[in-house]
Parts: sequence; C-alpha cells; structure tokens
Amino acid sequence: MSSSSRASGAKAAQKPAYRCIECGWSAVRWVGRCGECQAWGTVQESAAGGAVSVRTTPAAVVGQAARPIGQIDVDGARAVRSGVGELDRVLGGGLVPGAVVLVAGEPGTGKSTLLLDVAARGARAGRRVLYVTGEESAGQVRLRAERIGALADGLYLAAETDLAQVLAHVEQLAPDVLIVDSVQTVASAQVDGSAGNVSQVREVAGALIHAAKGRAMATLLVGHVTKDGSIAGPRVLEHLVDVVLQFDGDRHNRLRLVRAVKNRYGPTDEVGCFELTDAGIEGLVDPSGLFLSAPNRSVPGTAVTVTLEGRRPLVCEVQALLSPTKAPTPRRTTSGLDSARAAMILAVLTKHVKLPIADHECYAATVGGVRLAEPAADLALALAMAGSALDLSPTSGTVAIGEVGLAGEIRHVTGLGRRLREAARLGFTGAIVPRGCIEPDEIPDGLNLLQVADIGAAIRAAGSPRAVVPFQRTEQSKAGRHSRAAGRAGAADRRA
Repeated sequence: MSSSSRASGAKAAQKPAYRCIECGWSAVRWVGRCGECQAWGTVQESAAGGAVSVRTTPAAVVGQAARPIGQIDVDGARAVRSGVGELDRVLGGGLVPGAVVLVAGEPGTGKSTLLLDVAARGARAGRRVLYVTGEESAGQVRLRAERIGALADGLYLAAETDLAQVLAHVEQLAPDVLIVDSVQTVASAQVDGSAGNVSQVREVAGALIHAAKGRAMATLLVGHVTKDGSIAGPRVLEHLVDVVLQFDGDRHNRLRLVRAVKNRYGPTDEVGCFELTDAGIEGLVDPSGLFLSAPNRSVPGTAVTVTLEGRRPLVCEVQALLSPTKAPTPRRTTSGLDSARAAMILAVLTKHVKLPIADHECYAATVGGVRLAEPAADLALALAMAGSALDLSPTSGTVAIGEVGLAGEIRHVTGLGRRLREAARLGFTGAIVPRGCIEPDEIPDGLNLLQVADIGAAIRAAGSPRAVVPFQRTEQSKAGRHSRAAGRAGAADRRA
C-alpha cells in the first residue's frame, strides 16, 4: 500500500462522527435531518469518532453451570403486587423482582404521584423502597407525600443527580424497589456531555439495569416525552428495559390511562384507568360512569357507544352540535375524536341521507376526556350528528356500535359480544349494531338488538326502534344457522 493511501485511510479513521441526540443514529458528515427518526436539527458532532476496532474476548471460567430448564427455580421470578390494582392489571400481575419498568408521559399527568403512591404501598407491605428524585427537592416530595397520604417508615427518599451517588445509595440500603424520577436528570461523571443526552441516558440506564438484575430489585424509571408524545432519548432505552408504560391524559381532565407499550411479563393490550384528584391518584375499577353525562336522559345530538381500550370495554357518550352559518367555510371542531373521520361521516350523511348540513358548523366531542380512535365509534358519532341536525332524540337506554363506510353501509367491528355484555351490565336495554355480526346465543339477556345495514336504517332505528325488526333469539333462527352450516359443509364436499 502506498504512503498516500495509508495517509488517506488514517485521515478517514480520524474523521469526526455526527450523532443524533434523539435516537443515536450516526453519520460521517453533518446533515440537517436525522436519517433514522427524521427529526430536524438533532444531528450534532460527536467526540467519539474513528474506526471501530474488533476484539476477540477470551473465554472465561463459568461461574455457574447451566442446568436443565425443569430445575430452574421460578419463585424469585413471580410478580409481587404493587398495591395498586389498575397498575397490576397493566403490568400483568405486579412488579417482577429484577424487572426494569419505564414510565413515560407528558408533564403534569401524574406519573410522580402514582409512583410515590406505589412506593408508599410497597413500604407498608414490608418492602424497602428507595425513591430517588432528580427534578424536585426532598422537601417538595415530602409535601406531596403528606398531601396524598404516602408517608411510610420503609420509604427512603434521596435527591440525587449523580449516577455514582445513586448507586451508592442502592449499595447502602439494598432496597427491594428502586424508583428514579427521572432517568434524564441523572448523569455519570465518566461520560462526556450533559444529563439527558444520548450517551448519558444510555450509560445511566445500563448501570441501573445492571444493578436491578444483579440484586433482583424491581426498578421504575420515569422518562420524558418529546413534543409529539414519543419517549425522549435513544430508542435503545426502550429495548433495554423490560416494560414500557405510556401515561396518557389531559391535564384539564381527571382521567388518566396507563397502557403497556412493551411488556415481557404480561399482555400489552391491557389498560389501567386512574382518576387524578387533589388527594392523589386512585384506580378506577369501573370507569364507565365518567364518560356518561346523563345515562337515563335522551337529548338531541347525543349517542352512546362502547369502545374497547385493550381488553376493557368502556361505555362512552358522544355529543355533536350542528349549527347553520353564513361563513363561506363552516368550522369543523372535534375533541376526543378523529377530525378526519368526523369530516368523512359528515360527507356520508350529506350524500347518502340527504341531510342539508353542508353549510352547518359541526362541533363533536366526547364526555369525560376519553379519546375514541377506533372505527367502532363511527355509528354513534353519525347518530349524534343526525340527531342534532334533525332535532331527534335517540331512544333512551340504547347504544350504537359499528363502523360507517363511504357507501353508507354499517360494517362489522371486533369484540361485539364483549361490548354488548358491558352495555347490558350497566342497564342498557337496546343496541344498534351491523346486520349479521353476532350469533343469537351471544346476545345478553334483556338486550334488544337492532341490526341495520346502512346509516339511514340506523337513524330510523335510533328515533323509532319499532321501525326496524329486532333480532330475536328463537329456535327457528338457531335451526336455520345449523342448516346453513350443514349446507356450506356439503358444498365444500362437492367441490372436493
């Protein structure tokens, strides 16, 4: 190799690298937009550049021999209840010793209040809990603990932002549960950069995870979120931890929802419901009452539906107000609903039901701060809009479940049996659903099922249930179902 080529290779090896402070993506030259997370202005020069050396690690002496899987002790890996039922529901039973849980959410949603309550309940249950705060002083946390009744003898509090000091507290106290609020405020002196950057977050999280696994210590880390609601910091942080919980809620409403984005010890389709008050945060075993303004009163422009948050069915009320305007562009405003689907339903009502609402302003919202994102709420929103435009009061005690298509048809939705059972449990006596979407034996007792095929029939059924023939559970319908099944089987045999 010539001297010029060796010099160019050495120059390339010493060339500085550029790294994204959000996701850790690296490049050999500066770019304005990250090639991984597509964020603007996050690529900065990194001091650690050059070529990556490949080393061969020598074999070490085995400390503990591998054993057959049937001889592994599982008692130490069983979940321990945290004392908060709704949080245990999301976690899959409780906190697993050695598990690392990342709790992320917007400021002011109640993350610190919930974790302080969990810490106090764990301390009262006989566990030693260490709460490390990096954003507030110890006095501020003590005042919050007094306000929510979270004072306990086994709860230890430390205000630290240095990783070495945090690990020293862990070494001294040997806690069963460690809570760090938050991981972006803790920094290591061994790593360059300020607290919260990619290198610091990776180093701090790695050290805490190593301590949690080595001591069988359940660890909960509070994480910040970006402006778009995603978890701040490198994506490797989400891959390293065992559980990622997303804390959702509007600071102007008292409802808070906790979802499991990632869970190695349980399901990811469970949702925990909490109510944030001045006295703290409390779990809601039956939160459906928060989403109904007047269950026994029928008002034009309202409709009730049943949504699925994970596995949990929630009865929610949708309200709509249509008002004529002389403005050239009528206003369309939504709260808790998808604005695009609301505009689509308005177009369907204008085209297929012939409602003269093109020059009407539309305001649609949910009750209680719940957000309805699934298509199963389309039918309730369409009935609320039509009821406001026609001054039509829906039948009291009726829920509407279904997806509205562009051709005006009502489509099937998933989990209809679970939704209907929840509506019947809360005292609803009628349900407007898509036609042919449920078997007769799945209809709850006492619930009158009205099956409709299009949006026009749904509006008639909401105003007058007698206009649509209800679906009855009869022996004749069951016999017809069995005969149809036998006919399909015979047709398949003939094709074979």
